[in-house]
Amino acid sequence: MGKSEEESKQAPRPTLIRPPPEDLSKAPIENTLEVIELAVIGPNIFTNARQPWHPPGARGIYGGAVIAMCLAAGQKTVPSDFLVHSMHCYFLLAGSAELPILFHVELVRDGRSFATRTVQARQKDRCIFTTTISFVREGSSGPRGSQVSHASSMPIDEKTGRPCQPPPEDYDGEPELVRSGPNPFQSARIEVTNADSPRPQDKKTRQWYRAKGKISAEGGQQAHLTALAYVSDSYFIGTIGRIHKLWRFPFHPEDFDQLPEDVQERVRALHEWEGLGDPKDMVGRPEIGMMVSLDHSIYFHEPAKVRADEWMLSEMESPWAGDGRGVVTQRIYNKDGMLLATCVQEGLVRLEKNPGKTDSKL
Repeated sequence: MGKSEEESKQAPRPTLIRPPPEDLSKAPIENTLEVIELAVIGPNIFTNARQPWHPPGARGIYGGAVIAMCLAAGQKTVPSDFLVHSMHCYFLLAGSAELPILFHVELVRDGRSFATRTVQARQKDRCIFTTTISFVREGSSGPRGSQVSHASSMPIDEKTGRPCQPPPEDYDGEPELVRSGPNPFQSARIEVTNADSPRPQDKKTRQWYRAKGKISAEGGQQAHLTALAYVSDSYFIGTIGRIHKLWRFPFHPEDFDQLPEDVQERVRALHEWEGLGDPKDMVGRPEIGMMVSLDHSIYFHEPAKVRADEWMLSEMESPWAGDGRGVVTQRIYNKDGMLLATCVQEGLVRLEKNPGKTDSKL
């Protein structure tokens, strides 16, 4: 039975304002992260223009979208020559894809060289996410030759012994389960270094990614920075699962052979693409019970040089995990080896208490 007109009026919707048509002159990530100012409600309040993505099986919407839209809202309150250099974020509650988000920006400080903003993302008057963002005025530190300067180099490829090289420009190797989703980014297969080491802390994961399409001149450098913020949350805390070889799918690895053949092929392709090899080799491995992000920091080292629609290399590692939590660090390089950003995330990591011993989830 269909809903009555009155019920339809009362039903929640994912945006406060009817979503505008997709702007085909912009990259998909620009449309995804568009925020609209709500001056009628109050100063420095913004809302999402489009419904955010809720990944299958996740507790809430994709965290990178909230990080990036908070940055987009904060950027609208500073002069155009001020670019973000750091963000410190906390995930407080799972966000709903069925409710609009209000981004409340507080203008904490405006100086000659730096500006500080705090942004709260709120749903139904509850804060689901908060961040403090610092912006720096371009050129405020003087000529590069007059500054202290150093940076980590591009990682070395284990196979070639040379600096890592990006995929070809015409790359199209994503598995179906990744390619068919709404992700505005394109990604290459995850490589795990020192994969046979018994010490998870000695392993690293590497993945190339880039925004689909071309980011528009209208979006400017701010669009490249929000795009990097968005993708910085991709597979981040999940690094703990990869270096510990934890099973993450909603059925036991022992049940893999019971799946229809076409489903087996899709799961196998995704599992191998994530750097974990054949799913059958995971029989007896620990299973993830819960994995959620708690906090997230980004240091933008070269904000004026980020080109998110060109290949960027993400390298992740974990120095520590314990007490139900794990910490992962990430370095993001451009295709020429410049270190663009460093990120840190802590997350909740809990294992299934009785993996493989409960009733089948199939």
